[in-house]
Amino acid sequence: MAHITQGLDALVALDPRLAMVRERAGDVPLRLSEPGFHSLASILISQQVSRASADAIFGRLTAMLDPLTPQSVLEADEAVFRTAGLSRPKQRSILAAATAVAEGLDLDGLCRLDADEAHRRLTAISGIGTWTADCYLLFAAGHPDIFPARDVALQTAVGHALTIDPRPGEKPLLRLAESWRPWRGVAARLFWAYYRELKGREAAPPA
Repeated sequence: MAHITQGLDALVALDPRLAMVRERAGDVPLRLSEPGFHSLASILISQQVSRASADAIFGRLTAMLDPLTPQSVLEADEAVFRTAGLSRPKQRSILAAATAVAEGLDLDGLCRLDADEAHRRLTAISGIGTWTADCYLLFAAGHPDIFPARDVALQTAVGHALTIDPRPGEKPLLRLAESWRPWRGVAARLFWAYYRELKGREAAPPA
């Protein structure tokens, strides 16, 4: 929690507009997950669906594949993924991630690499794009300077909080977030918390 408080204080000093955002956001949790395949699979399933849908799909999958490991995924029948509710593209993505780990990709070791290099290795896997890599490095690696600008909830929250209409897309949001370095990861958590208070529901990917 000290990490979050320090980061929030630094962000407000860098951008005084964020004082209001911090006040409105309420609790800004430092949500971290254990590095590894389980966390990556959870984030993969969260792509382009609501948090509630992602939680339901992942819950069904982990109930059928317990423990959820690269080996259990690679050995599973397609019916398991279909019953859990995974789309065909997500089936392919989770199988590609499982194959990469089974063939030697060290997801725990990625957390100790420079963020750009870790990001490059993750996005080399079919089905893992910028958003998924960003979220893995933010939540599993705890990197303080990652901002998933493709996230629609973040775009909505920043647009509302800073009265930007229409809401900023990925590239404008990345340019804006440059001013929040080296605390962009804390800024992402702040705006997800702001979105929660604004919309009454969680939007941050599960950690």
